[in-house]
Amino acid sequence: MGNILEVKGVSKIVKGQTLLNNINLVINEPNIYGIIGRNGSGKSVLFKTIAGILLPTEGTIQVFGEPVGREAFPKDFGALLDAPGFLGHYSAFRNLKLLASIQGKVTDADLREVLTIVGLDPDDTKPVRKYSLGMKQRLGIAQAIMEKPKLLILDEPMNGLDETGVQDIRQMIQSFKEQGIAILLSSHNAEDIAVLCNTVYRMEQGQLVVST
Repeated sequence: MGNILEVKGVSKIVKGQTLLNNINLVINEPNIYGIIGRNGSGKSVLFKTIAGILLPTEGTIQVFGEPVGREAFPKDFGALLDAPGFLGHYSAFRNLKLLASIQGKVTDADLREVLTIVGLDPDDTKPVRKYSLGMKQRLGIAQAIMEKPKLLILDEPMNGLDETGVQDIRQMIQSFKEQGIAILLSSHNAEDIAVLCNTVYRMEQGQLVVST
């Protein structure tokens, strides 16, 4: 089996500021990989570059052997990045159905199942604008996993959740790994990283180093 993810010599420079500095990262088995670092250290920029949302100034990225770049988004891939953006006047189910229609790979039954997995009621007609931050995070995770990705990036997935919600999401992430999904996870909570991650990287001033 080839590498799941290969980031090779990736730098990102914006207006003379180096946001990523010669990042090299190889993931070749389905485990949970943590990335820690202060706000502004480059974690989110790296995630967006892997997702194909930002283009690197230098270097290359491959997901399952396929290059990621301009108009070449990774396949078998899901992501929760920033605060999830949904149409506030639609229900959770309708939001997912609209997103799923882009690829056409997901059935209504799949959407109902994925909403149940993240702890949301697929029959709830409440508009998403009335959701708490924690409920929006759960919906964001549902969107990230609805097409059954083999590589999943989660940027602060426990943000806004109470203690019970954090435990639920931790169990969910662990179950994804057991299903053979490789997961890149960032969290400002050191306990999340310690409990979940097999390998931990630290991002400092745009550079990535192995922490444990």
